[in-house]
Amino acid sequence: MQWLGVGQSANQPSTDTTSAGQASQSASSEKAAPIKVTPIWPLGTPLSMLLYTSTAVDSSDLDVTKPLLVWDGLTFGDYKDIREADLTLNVPQNVRVHNASWWMDIILVKGGGIDLVGKGQDEVALYRKQLTRFLPKKRVRKEKKLIGHDDDGDEDENSLEPAVEDIPPQTIIGHWSNNLTLTLVADDSEWDLSELETPVSQHIMAVRPAKPDATPSQIYPIVFANDFWLLKENMMPINDTLKTVSLHINYHTLSKWKFQVYSTMTVNFEQAAQKQGSGVELDEVKRMLTETSPWLLITTGIVTVLHMLFEFLAFSSDIGHWRKKDKDLVGVSLNTILTNCFVQLVILLYLQDSSEETSFMILFTQGIGLMVEAWKITKVVEIKVRQDPSKLIGYTVSFEDKKELSEDEKKTQEYDRLAFRLVSYFAIPALIGYTIYSLLYETHRGWYSFIVSTLAQAIYMFGFVQLVPQLIINYKLKSVAHIPMKAMMYKTLSTVVDDFLRSVSRCHGCIG
Repeated sequence: MQWLGVGQSANQPSTDTTSAGQASQSASSEKAAPIKVTPIWPLGTPLSMLLYTSTAVDSSDLDVTKPLLVWDGLTFGDYKDIREADLTLNVPQNVRVHNASWWMDIILVKGGGIDLVGKGQDEVALYRKQLTRFLPKKRVRKEKKLIGHDDDGDEDENSLEPAVEDIPPQTIIGHWSNNLTLTLVADDSEWDLSELETPVSQHIMAVRPAKPDATPSQIYPIVFANDFWLLKENMMPINDTLKTVSLHINYHTLSKWKFQVYSTMTVNFEQAAQKQGSGVELDEVKRMLTETSPWLLITTGIVTVLHMLFEFLAFSSDIGHWRKKDKDLVGVSLNTILTNCFVQLVILLYLQDSSEETSFMILFTQGIGLMVEAWKITKVVEIKVRQDPSKLIGYTVSFEDKKELSEDEKKTQEYDRLAFRLVSYFAIPALIGYTIYSLLYETHRGWYSFIVSTLAQAIYMFGFVQLVPQLIINYKLKSVAHIPMKAMMYKTLSTVVDDFLRSVSRCHGCIG
């Protein structure tokens, strides 16, 4: 929110102010003495709030005689005074067509009323809040059947949303939120502008002193538009077909410490969302804070910590077990490791293909898991790449034993081949059947997406099959001494915790 002056066309006084953020930065850069300021109006001052909307770059042409909404009888610092209003606004053409900014101008009048004639800078406070939020245009992923026609017949191409490829990667458009929360910070204490951080100082407007070079000593009451609880999924994109919008405005008084917390967290969350892209995890945090009971929220926090702990312990135990595995390969299923590598790769590609709903942390974790599985292969065999003119690519990849195998290790390889052959009798027909079903009855964005999603869904449905070869080897060898029991225990606990998190969270892509 920022301040802009009232238009002179209404014969109103120009109330010169200066941004506390500018004063704070100036004091910091010059290492000046502390800038102590106090509110220009004491607590208990009667007020009125006048609201206007405008698309102008400033408020110089604002007609203050025609407010959109008036709240009279307000009291500075009254926590019991809560106001609400529902408005229907006509969307200006330049906002719909030319992606222009849409502003709300807010005027606080000392003493109340709507008559601003003769009011000076000590009686009128002026603010401006941007109503349109500019966000990247959501990528619309259009799906279709790759074979045959959709059941609902041919669709008019003009009625379809643009495919994801048709949207430039950084298209920024205006979005609209149906909710606006305006708060008046109840505070008459002294502020030191030189110590304020930008998230707080940007909302504080200092009254410009009479002398141009003098240091500000007073500030206007802080009007803080609290956007912290806004969710991106609830914001509506603005286009040329959007003629009217609804706006629910809520007003209440906010304490000083809550204002500082909200303003700081809002900026921090916005910066984090810009770094990680979609902001889906941050929206989920907000939703959990608002929709989850306190006890469940505390439990979820504890369980989340346990989930991270078990994941770390399972990872470290698995690494520790396999670091010594090249000395004894009894019970080790190479085919299971290769299958795990393939599974990890497919899941990674599937998550990347759905990257707008998947957090970077999950992609990173999946990538690390793939690297670990690939590293395990090097502990079991040596990978040789040789030229082979008979092959299509001119090279062949072979796996060779790193040492002369013992009798038990040879039996392990024999049982591994037997187990993998038995599993293939079920897995291959099941995969072929599901592939045909998906191709005929499900929609996809393209052939790549079809291949990746079909393999991923097959893995999710028949993932237990990859455990069978290791179970057969264990049964044949009559031993489980070669299994990393600690890692399995931690993975089991992590899975139980993960299932609990999924049951209380809507953001399934945010959880590992």
